[in-house]
Amino acid sequence: MNPTYLRIIFVFTDIILPLVTGYYLKRKNLMSGDMCNLLIRINIVVFCTILTLLSFWVLPLSPQLLWLPLLGILFTIVPGFIGWAFFARRFKDYLQRGAYVVSALLSNIGAVAGLCSFIVYGEIGYAYVQLVATFQNMLLVILCFPLAQYYFAKETATLRQTKLKLSFREMFLTINQVPVLGMAAGILLQLSGVDRPLFLGTVSQSLVHLVAWISMVPVGYLIDFGQARSYYGRVLDMIPLRFVIVPGLFYLCMKNVFTDQVLLGTLIITAAAPGAVNSVVTARLYKLDVDLTIACFLLTMVVFVLVVFPVFFFYVAGGGKF
Repeated sequence: MNPTYLRIIFVFTDIILPLVTGYYLKRKNLMSGDMCNLLIRINIVVFCTILTLLSFWVLPLSPQLLWLPLLGILFTIVPGFIGWAFFARRFKDYLQRGAYVVSALLSNIGAVAGLCSFIVYGEIGYAYVQLVATFQNMLLVILCFPLAQYYFAKETATLRQTKLKLSFREMFLTINQVPVLGMAAGILLQLSGVDRPLFLGTVSQSLVHLVAWISMVPVGYLIDFGQARSYYGRVLDMIPLRFVIVPGLFYLCMKNVFTDQVLLGTLIITAAAPGAVNSVVTARLYKLDVDLTIACFLLTMVVFVLVVFPVFFFYVAGGGKF
């Protein structure tokens, strides 16, 4: 079978099917809220830590490739800053404001942008995206989690009419930051010249699919179409933010730096990636407004799949240049 078709099958088996499974488990009362929280925690503390270690262990650390992880950081921070500065402040509730900022920060780079880059450009495009996505997972635990904790504490202090009290330990030294240790261990092994055993490559590939399931099932469980529907009109500005402002801004900056059309096209797809499942997971972990993050996730995913990516695909397939 054509590898492209296999990738499409993985989109169904690793994204759509676990989402449907989680939703089914909730509708049939086969999973409790506590079980959902436990699954999220196990995924972050155990499987994400192991996968992060294995990925960073073989990450090429040559100076030429430093641009791509740096762009991965900017692809997270820039939309997050724009969302915080221009859109999120209209939410008076800090739990909603925090949920919006987290949704603006995190995009679906690794799974969705990676697959789309593979469809258009093949293995080279897919490899570029994975390098870009490497540091978004790091920012999830060292930036998004502490920020979510801040907004939760801010709302709690507001309701109690007390002064905000948040220690460094509460923001940065929690069990959710354990994957950072995996990252550090992987980099140390890479710099020490220790070769990763071949069988761990198979383990890593299997973990990718396992982590996809353990990540998506809780999101499917948390989806409430009725509740999310009330937020669609309030998060419509996420569409121009994700698909016009951010990719347009980065294109203007990148077109004079990168001349390789495959690399430039891949980076444009990545800059325009839809909202991430991790925003829903973060909202759940830190008791932000989960329904708002689900609305952002569903809205941007539908627009990307039905409009943004088809336009990009046919433009490139027709010989268009950037």
